[in-house]
Amino acid sequence: MVGPIAVTSYGKLQGREEDGVNVWRGIPFAAPPVGELRFRAPQLPEAWSGIRDASEFGPVSHQPADTRGTRFGGLTPLHSEDCLYLNVWSPASPGEALPVMFWIHGGTFVTGAGSQPQFDGTSFAKNGNVVLVTINYRLGPFGFMHLSSLGDGFASNQGLLDQIAALEWVKLNISAFGGDPQRVTVFGESAGSMSIAALLAMPAAKGLFAGAIMQSGAAQTLPNQQGKDIAVALLTELGISPNGDTSLLNTFSAEQIIEAATRMTIKLTGGSIGMLFQPVIDGDTLPVDPAQAVAEGSAQGIPLLIGTNRDEGNLFFRGETPGADFDESLKALEQMMGTGSLAEVASHYSSTWEGQAEILTDLYFWGTSISLAENQLAYAPVWMYRFDGTVPGHPLLNKAVHGAEIVYAFNNLSHVTRLGAEITPAMQKLAESMHAAWIAFAHRGDPATSELSWPEYNLEGRPTLIFDEEMRVTQDPDSEKRKRIVSILV
Repeated sequence: MVGPIAVTSYGKLQGREEDGVNVWRGIPFAAPPVGELRFRAPQLPEAWSGIRDASEFGPVSHQPADTRGTRFGGLTPLHSEDCLYLNVWSPASPGEALPVMFWIHGGTFVTGAGSQPQFDGTSFAKNGNVVLVTINYRLGPFGFMHLSSLGDGFASNQGLLDQIAALEWVKLNISAFGGDPQRVTVFGESAGSMSIAALLAMPAAKGLFAGAIMQSGAAQTLPNQQGKDIAVALLTELGISPNGDTSLLNTFSAEQIIEAATRMTIKLTGGSIGMLFQPVIDGDTLPVDPAQAVAEGSAQGIPLLIGTNRDEGNLFFRGETPGADFDESLKALEQMMGTGSLAEVASHYSSTWEGQAEILTDLYFWGTSISLAENQLAYAPVWMYRFDGTVPGHPLLNKAVHGAEIVYAFNNLSHVTRLGAEITPAMQKLAESMHAAWIAFAHRGDPATSELSWPEYNLEGRPTLIFDEEMRVTQDPDSEKRKRIVSILV
C-alpha cells in the first residue's frame, strides 16, 4: 500500500498510514554531525531527488545502554553520531492547519530519543487533532561540551542548537504535514523541560514556538567557567592539552570519546549524582541563566504550563538501592544547583534515603519550577500542576516518581504494562484528563476543558491542579514548605 506523501523543501517523503494516522519517521532535519561537523553547530540537511522512505525511525544519539530494557521497549536501536532525525504524526485528513506539539525528550542530557515507544504520537493526532513531532538531539559529550572558546568553529550547547534546528525545520515544513507553523507548542520532561527553559532564553529560538509545557524540570545550567573546566578535563582524558591541536577531536572514534567521558565523569563526581553534560552559559547561544532571562521578559507572550510530580526523587533514591549518605547527597545537590550551603533547609528532612528523595524533589524540581512560574507571571498566563498518580502495590509506581506522568500526558498507558502494572479504569480516566488538558493548551493556549476547571496561577492563591484519581485544584499546596524552599532559590 502506498503511504502518505509529504512534499518538504528538501524533497518528498513517503510515510505510513497507521490506525487512522499518518506517520513519517526518520526525517533528517540537519546534516549528519560527523567528521568535520562533530562538535559544531548543526547545518542544513541536503536535498534529495525522488521519494525518500520515511517508514522507520532514524538512529539515536550515542548513549549508555538501556540496562532495564524499558527505554526502547526492549529493542536496541542503532546508535550513531548521525542522529539528527525527527518524526511526525498527523491526522489522516487534517483539513485546516492544525496546532503542532513539539516533544523534547528527557534523560539527564545523556539518554533518550524521540523514537521511544512511550512518545508515540498516535493519540495526540487521532484524538486531539494536533500534529505531533518528536526529535532526537545530540547527547552527552557530543551535545553538551563547552568548546566554543577553543575557536576553530567548535560550538557549545550543540544539543540545544539541534533543537532549534528542528524547530526551524518545523517552521519551514510542517504545513506539508497539516500543521500550522504559527501554533507550535514545545513540551518536554526532565532534561527536555530544562531544554525548554534554555530555549525561552536563547535569542535564536525567539519566534519559533508560541507556547510551552514544562514537565519536571526548570532552569538548570552550568556556569561558563565550570563548563570550560569540564571540557578541559575531557580533552585531558583524550590526551589533548587545552592549547594543543584541537583538530584531533575529529580523529577519535565515538567509542573513544564516550569512554573518555565516562572516566572523566567518575573522576569529577566520585559516582554521586551530578550532571556534567547540560546547557552552559556561554555568553553567545545562551547569554544568561534562563531563570534570569525569563524574569527579564525573554518569554514575553508565551503561555506556560508547568509542574512536577509529588515524589520525583523516589526514582533516584530507593530503599533497596545502595546510595550515598545524606551529607554526600546534599553536597552533590549544592554543587548541581549552585546554591551554596543547604544545611539549614536540610535540617527539616530526615537523614534517611526517604529524606534524600524528598529534598531532591522539593529543591531540584518543585522549587525551581515555582520560581520559573513566578518569573513568567508578569509576561504571560501561567498554569501550575502537580502529578500525584500512583499504582498501589507496584514496586516503583506506588509513588508519583520522576517521569511517571509521561504516559498519562501521551495517553500511552500500555507502556506501564511493560513495568508489570495493570491498567485500571481510574488510571485511564487520569490519562484521558491529562491528555485532554495538554491538547486544549495546544489548541487554545489554556489547559482548561469542559470537564476540567483549571484557573491561572497567581501569587494570591497559587492555585495548582492536582492530577490524581480525583482531579482537584488546591490553593498553595504545602505552603510553609514552599516559602522555606523558594526563599533560598531567589
